[in-house]
Amino acid sequence: MPKKDAQGKLIPVPVLKIKYKDIFDIKEFYEALHDWLMDNEWRDADEGNDHWESYYAERTTGGGAKEIWIWWRLAKPVRYAPYLRYYLDIDFHGLGILPVEIVNDGRKMKVHKGELEMKIKGAIELVYTSKFKENVVLRNLERIFTKKIYTVQSEREKELYQELHVLYNFIKQWFKLKRYLPYEEKKSFYPSQAWPSHQK
Repeated sequence: MPKKDAQGKLIPVPVLKIKYKDIFDIKEFYEALHDWLMDNEWRDADEGNDHWESYYAERTTGGGAKEIWIWWRLAKPVRYAPYLRYYLDIDFHGLGILPVEIVNDGRKMKVHKGELEMKIKGAIELVYTSKFKENVVLRNLERIFTKKIYTVQSEREKELYQELHVLYNFIKQWFKLKRYLPYEEKKSFYPSQAWPSHQK
């Protein structure tokens, strides 16, 4: 959710989780995901730029394996509902990330091996509720306004949930994980740099 306290009421959508444990290039994944979010108009929740990383921590164990925590906090205005705002939280947790060398198409590559778990959380902020709370006359009309007049909220929840599933599908496609879609995309614009052992 927002880095600072939200002005209006927040309505969360269900959390999505992805876990991948095999060989992949973490730097390439980081850049591909960053570019995908920029292409889909997600920005920093407070400043509106592409510096949405609010937390980064790294710990190296005795064997040289790294444990990584990364938090991204993003926001996006809703196109047809000016008093609503979308929020997106992506939490990365990498375990046992080790540098390895592989041979791919006759070339030696330096990549990583380990486990990466991601949580994708979304919410809608009802920005107009803060305006109602500021005004003494309108304070009691907020609930009526939400239920009777400003009815786009449920449509926007569905829209945000669908957008989170598109992101979820992009991540699964990048990691070459099984996706349950009525259609199968053959080639991604962002080439995968993951080599799962189940696809040999």
